[in-house]
Amino acid sequence: MEELNFYECVYALVRQIPEGRVTSYGAIARALGRDGAARMVGYAMGNAGKADPPVPAHRVLNSKGQLSAKAAFGHPTLMQQLLENEGITVENDRVVNFKTIYWDPLNEL
Repeated sequence: MEELNFYECVYALVRQIPEGRVTSYGAIARALGRDGAARMVGYAMGNAGKADPPVPAHRVLNSKGQLSAKAAFGHPTLMQQLLENEGITVENDRVVNFKTIYWDPLNEL
C-alpha cells in the first residue's frame, strides 16, 4: 500500500511539470523527501500509463537529460515525439537544452 501511495505522490508532482519543461527522476524523489529513490520514481513512471488523470511521464528524464525510459512508451520514438510536440529539441535520445528547461520542483513550487 505504501508503494501505491508513493506512486500517487509521484504522479501528483509530475502533473505539475509545465509543458515544455523537463525534470529528472532524482529531482522528483528529492522533492518528495525520498532522496535516493530515483529508481522508485522510475518504476512509478513505468506504471504511469494506468494513472487517471493522465501523467506527462515523457517530461521525466534521467539526470543527464537522456530519454532512458523511451521503451516504456510502446514505440521507440513516441517519447521523443511527445517532447518535440512541446517544443523540446531532442538529438540522439538526449534533450539538447536540458539545463535550460530543467524544472526542479524544490525551486519551482
